Amino acid sequence: MAVAETKEDEVLFERLGHAGIVTLNRPKALNAISHAMVRAMTAQLAAWAVDDGVRTVIIRASGGRAFSAGGDIRHLYEWGRGKDPRFLAFYVDEYRLDAMIAQYPKPYVALIDGIVMGGGAGVSINGSHRVGSQTLQFAMPEVGIGFFPDVGATYFLPRLGGVAGPYLALTGERIGPADALDCGLLEAVVPQTAFGDVIDRLSQGDDVDATLDRFRSTPEGGSLSERLKAVAPCFKQPDVEALLAALEMDGGPEALKTHETIRQKSPTSLKIAFRQMREGAALDIEAALQLEYRIVSRVRDGHDFYEGIRAAVVDKDRTPRWVPARLEDVRETDVDAYFQPLPDGDLTFPGLTG
Repeated sequence: MAVAETKEDEVLFERLGHAGIVTLNRPKALNAISHAMVRAMTAQLAAWAVDDGVRTVIIRASGGRAFSAGGDIRHLYEWGRGKDPRFLAFYVDEYRLDAMIAQYPKPYVALIDGIVMGGGAGVSINGSHRVGSQTLQFAMPEVGIGFFPDVGATYFLPRLGGVAGPYLALTGERIGPADALDCGLLEAVVPQTAFGDVIDRLSQGDDVDATLDRFRSTPEGGSLSERLKAVAPCFKQPDVEALLAALEMDGGPEALKTHETIRQKSPTSLKIAFRQMREGAALDIEAALQLEYRIVSRVRDGHDFYEGIRAAVVDKDRTPRWVPARLEDVRETDVDAYFQPLPDGDLTFPGLTG
């Protein structure tokens, strides 16, 4: 058994029989994805892609509490405020890794236990086989910190059933395994105690789908589909203002709860995310990530991302002061600017051969 490690052992790589195993290994940081982890994973996945002995790649996480709670936002906050080139360099490499995972030539099995958000979704939900445990908690909460759903969410959220994608993008709501399975985020739910058995079978070269069928379970407690039925017509509106007006006019408990949740988010982020969900339905994964890189390049020079992180992580006062503070003050021309091609050229994807 050979193990390759980053300098700080933030991510571990192991060859076990016919399986290449990635272990996110920052449990004290809820396995937040660092730039070093992105670079190490990219190199190792490229090597395994051309290794005939590796039939399946498996990604898991240590610690039990979180698969990955997202990117290392404290560093990104500091780099962005200081116009440090490492800010955009991180996103270049992260989005290229996400594209590699989405187009990986071998089965890529994500064993997701606990919290998975943001960057953690990028290295799991983009894979071919997404397997959650009974403790899975998924969310894309970026609009609540002045950011936007990225790491391929422009591609995978619009492809969920019904209005689940726009709902999750605009509310940032956290859902469990039953709801994640029902809306299509997961392919299977397997008890965490069976993860070792899944790895053992796959390391012996067993078929991935047959293995998951052997260990899958039926989770209980899902309620998202019923809640979405109550608000689905409102999400057919042409813009965020009309969506909120429809929710308020509906007046039902689920509509009013959804209205209040969305109202708390960054107005600029809401308008970006709403448009993402509309445009993303027609984009392939590379075009979706290319669009996200356009957006993040402009977010770096804006206000709300830094204010959202300040309120949530730095000062922790939970009272972000968004600019503009009202949806009606976010001009469509300003939103359009986030989506325009970059003057120096859009993000490119070198592929597995670099």
